[in-house]
Amino acid sequence: MHRLLHATSAQAATGFFQARTTINGVTAVCDPLGGLFLPESSTLVVSDLHLEKGSAFARRGMMLPPYDTLATLRILEAIIARHNPATVISLGDNFHDRRGSAVMPETFRQMISAMARGRDWIWINGNHDPDGACGLPGTSMDELCHAGLVFRHQPSSVDGVGEIAGHLHPSATVRRRERSIRRACFATDGKRLLMPAFGVTTGGLDLRHRAMSGLFERERLVAHMLGRDRIYSVRFANLLG
Repeated sequence: MHRLLHATSAQAATGFFQARTTINGVTAVCDPLGGLFLPESSTLVVSDLHLEKGSAFARRGMMLPPYDTLATLRILEAIIARHNPATVISLGDNFHDRRGSAVMPETFRQMISAMARGRDWIWINGNHDPDGACGLPGTSMDELCHAGLVFRHQPSSVDGVGEIAGHLHPSATVRRRERSIRRACFATDGKRLLMPAFGVTTGGLDLRHRAMSGLFERERLVAHMLGRDRIYSVRFANLLG
């Protein structure tokens, strides 16, 4: 929960260290709160919010801590306040299941409406929520071409040049001071970028997992790992297997 602690701290607005990269020639800023900011188009990208995951599990008789939606939205509020984007793109699996946006409590709906006010808000449909967002501000679509890039939920196996995608929740592991540290990460080889999961109860898939095979040029692949208040950028060759 270090992202939530930092997002709600007094230093959240200024006490952080980002990492800059380029995706197919477009400048992008990796934020330690888990979002990607594109300064040239004033666009903020987040992915895999998995809102209402706790309530989805509860409907199946499995209890999770009930704070997931509130915590995720608090972090989203903080990163929007930090960058003040003109456009927000949420890259799919915005809700944990098809019913999530319809059953979400009014308090959370109001939080999203306040964040979306005065902005273009795009919900990319994911495999968990293919029907789009119900009764919320913004536009739902399967894919978006914007600011010289392509935004979709699942990475393409055919052509990933200029692609920003989610779905796989990349993570990476490094060794620091004689111990292993695993963190969610932005993964990019300069051609495409995979987003970390933004939802607070969403796990990660290691960059060396077979599901990542063929998506990147590994000699150019960098993991921009989320720290408490900074991004740690590590080349793929230096990650633990």
